[in-house]
Amino acid sequence: MATGANGIVTFQVVDGVDKGRVFRDLPVPLTIGREEGNLLRLNDERVSRFHAKVQQDGDDLILTDLESTNGTRVNGHVVSIRRLRFGDRVTIGRSLLLFGSDQEINERRATLQSNLKPTLGGALGTAAPEAGPPTVHAQTVASHGAADCDFDLNIKDEVTVNEGGLFLGRNQLPPLPQKLSPSQAARLAEILDFLHHHLTQATDNIRANDDGTQVTLTYADWQGVLAIQKLLAQYLRAVAEPEALSE
Repeated sequence: MATGANGIVTFQVVDGVDKGRVFRDLPVPLTIGREEGNLLRLNDERVSRFHAKVQQDGDDLILTDLESTNGTRVNGHVVSIRRLRFGDRVTIGRSLLLFGSDQEINERRATLQSNLKPTLGGALGTAAPEAGPPTVHAQTVASHGAADCDFDLNIKDEVTVNEGGLFLGRNQLPPLPQKLSPSQAARLAEILDFLHHHLTQATDNIRANDDGTQVTLTYADWQGVLAIQKLLAQYLRAVAEPEALSE
């Protein structure tokens, strides 16, 4: 949770044309960009006219890229939508912004150090679990998974969109949840981005034989793939049984 006091936020510019500037006590929602009319205006030619927006959804502050030309990064990762936490580094154009005041960042650091608590057997990190309503039952997850994935993935097939659904070739992929709130969309994007990043790392050193019929991974990379598989299994359990987060 990174809610500023009464919907007020602070960004510190630590690199770029505007480095040294501090945008204090900005009310949300706000936009970030190069054009007049942005509450957080940057004098950076690589920043789009209206580059990104920050809005509040419940206790979460959500950063959304506004289809900018050069993209938005949070802590080094390209994002379309992401929850913001005090201390996050937001890269927009050539500008690097630090989210939060010094006091807010220090308070978050102290909280993380004092509240270290493994969840789901320690596999999903050390942050304390956040309360939330249950979504679906385990039987629902299992039945939909079996029905929707009864085909082999073929990377040669094209992914297409038809009537709001994703298709791989002629096969419909499991549907994404609809009408997500900004906070829910950001949380889902975080999980997928985290898994995508680590899967990319684990498969970056794949080597193929001369005729391309077989590929090999180092043992360390293979362990990375297995770790991702374990995380996915535990995420599925957490969706089906939210109480598992408190075990």
